[in-house]
Amino acid sequence: MAKQRQEDGKKGVVDLMPLFAKELLAGGVAGGFAKTVVAPLERVKILFQTRRTEFQSTGLIGSAVRIAKTEGLLGFYRGNGASVARIIPYAAIHYMSYEEYRRWIIQTFPHVWKGPTLDLVAGSLSGGTAVLFTYPLDLTRTKLAYQIVSPKKLNASGMVNNEQVYRGILDCLAKTYKEGGIRGLYRGVAPTLVGIFPYAGLKFYFYEEMKRHVPEEYNKSIMAKLTCGSVAGLLGQTITYPLEVVRRQMQVQKLLPSDNAELKGTLKSVVFIAQKQGWKQLFSGLSINYIKVVPSVAIGFTVYDSMKSYLRVPSRDEAAVEN
Repeated sequence: MAKQRQEDGKKGVVDLMPLFAKELLAGGVAGGFAKTVVAPLERVKILFQTRRTEFQSTGLIGSAVRIAKTEGLLGFYRGNGASVARIIPYAAIHYMSYEEYRRWIIQTFPHVWKGPTLDLVAGSLSGGTAVLFTYPLDLTRTKLAYQIVSPKKLNASGMVNNEQVYRGILDCLAKTYKEGGIRGLYRGVAPTLVGIFPYAGLKFYFYEEMKRHVPEEYNKSIMAKLTCGSVAGLLGQTITYPLEVVRRQMQVQKLLPSDNAELKGTLKSVVFIAQKQGWKQLFSGLSINYIKVVPSVAIGFTVYDSMKSYLRVPSRDEAAVEN
């Protein structure tokens, strides 16, 4: 009896939650869990993208060994606190706004084709929305991950060899704002938006399109969802990856030597990097990203769908009709 009452109480709490809150919770859990799993690969990838030559010359395994020797196990998670602090609200807003945009489009245009194109549009809009709300935390994550320094070498002013070192998320946000104001907190947001619109849209497009071709008896299979999610992430990321490299380099521009040419404008920066650093630099770290994207997107989508089932979220079309 006590167990039954406990289950009834839990059911009541879940049933009282509004639909958008369930989607926020499901998205936040999915994002935080997936991001933590792939944090070590994310750290190495950022070091590749931002051209720290001592890492690019050693490859993936050599870079991992170098981080382990110089910074220890926690070095693989440098910047992950900022990453998780960003990804939880980002993923929550991303997934929730995707569902909301999708319902809004269906309600506003009742005869719209409820196929992959709808997922592409709703996914693109939701990606841009999530970026605008959480970009300063993404910038902070990149700056913290870019640092390579032993805590023992920090002096009292937080400097090492005249290079600014950030002591944590709040310290980095405060110093970035002091240096450049609001514009400083959103440095690199243009290529992020240019990249996220197609990436977020294509990610949902490929995932939902692949799920439509899964036989009905496998619809609830974890392996089917993982496969659909991994392929969706791979295809979406490959198409938009050069824009991510531009974004990372713009984010750490202030940390580079003063004689480095300043990157201005998304398309101009793509051309500049291709000319000065070689076109291969636009895909630097992509192989690592493939290794990272497979589990990250796959786990994200799978946990999100599982959380929606646990929270008894109705199907998208049913929710659209109810609203």
